[in-house]
Amino acid sequence: MKRILIFLLVNLAAVATLTMVAAIVCALCGIDPSAITGESFAPLLLFAFIFGMGGSVVSLLLSKPIVKATMKCRTIDGSEGAAERWLVDTIADLSRKAGIAMPEVAVYPGEANAFATGARKNAALVAVSTRITEQMSREELRAVLGHEISHVANGDMVTMCLTQGVINTFVIFFSHVIASIVRGAIENRDSGRRSRGAGSYWIYHMTVQFFQLVFGIFATIVLMWYSRRREYAADAGSAKLLGSPAPMIAALRRLGNLQPGVLPDSIKAFGICGKASVFSSHPSMEERISALEKMYNAPVMTA
Repeated sequence: MKRILIFLLVNLAAVATLTMVAAIVCALCGIDPSAITGESFAPLLLFAFIFGMGGSVVSLLLSKPIVKATMKCRTIDGSEGAAERWLVDTIADLSRKAGIAMPEVAVYPGEANAFATGARKNAALVAVSTRITEQMSREELRAVLGHEISHVANGDMVTMCLTQGVINTFVIFFSHVIASIVRGAIENRDSGRRSRGAGSYWIYHMTVQFFQLVFGIFATIVLMWYSRRREYAADAGSAKLLGSPAPMIAALRRLGNLQPGVLPDSIKAFGICGKASVFSSHPSMEERISALEKMYNAPVMTA
C-alpha cells in the first residue's frame, strides 16, 4: 500500500507539473489554452488521468480472477500428489526467504511458461504450466519459481500497472490537445463556416484516434523497455534466493530450447519467457544469461 501511495503521489505531481509547463509554454507563445481545449488544460488532464489510470487499476484488481478463468488455472494446496506438494513447499520456502506471504499456487495446461499476478504482494498468484513441470529439472524449476516470487516481492505487478496508467494518461492528453489544434486550424481556415459542425466533430475524433494509435506505439516501446529492466531484476532476485546464479542460468538455457507458452497480454510481462524485440516484455535469453554472469563477474558453469 505504501508503494502505491508513493507512486500515485509522484505521478500526481508529474501531472501537475505537466499542467504548469503547458500553461507556461502557452503564455510564452501567446496561445490561449481555451482556444485549444475549449476551457483549459486542467480539466483535460483530469479526464485523461481518470481514464488512463482507471483502466489500468481495474485491470490490476481483476487480474487474478480473470487469469484463473482464461488460463484454466487449477489451484493446488499440495494434497493432490507428490509433484504438487513439491511445488507448494518450494513456493512457501521461497516466499519466506523473500519476506512475502504465501501466494496462491496454480497449475494450468500449456507449453513451458510460468507467471505471477495479483494486486498485492501478500495476495498474489504464482502459476506454472503443465509442460514446464515435465520438461525442467527441479533445480531449474525452483529457479523459475524464484523468478516469479521476485516479481511479487519487487511489487512489479503494481509498478507496471501504475506506469501503464501514467503512460495512458499522457497518450490521451496529447492526442486530445493535438486534435483540438487541428480542429481549430480547420475552423479558422474556413472562417467559422463549419465551426462546431458535423465535419469538425468527425475530424476531431478521427485525429484523436490516429494520434492515440501513434503515441500508443511509442508508449508500448517505453513500457516494454521498462518491463525488460524488471526481468533482469527478477532473474537477479532468483539467483539471490537460491544463493547462486547457476540454477537460473540453467533454467534460461533450458527455456531457450523449449517451445514457450503464450500468455495473455495482461500478464505477459510477468511470465518467465517471451520473444525478444523492441516490443517485447523480455530480453533475449542470451542477454539475460550475460547479465547474470556479469553480476557475478565471470561465466557461470552449469551442468
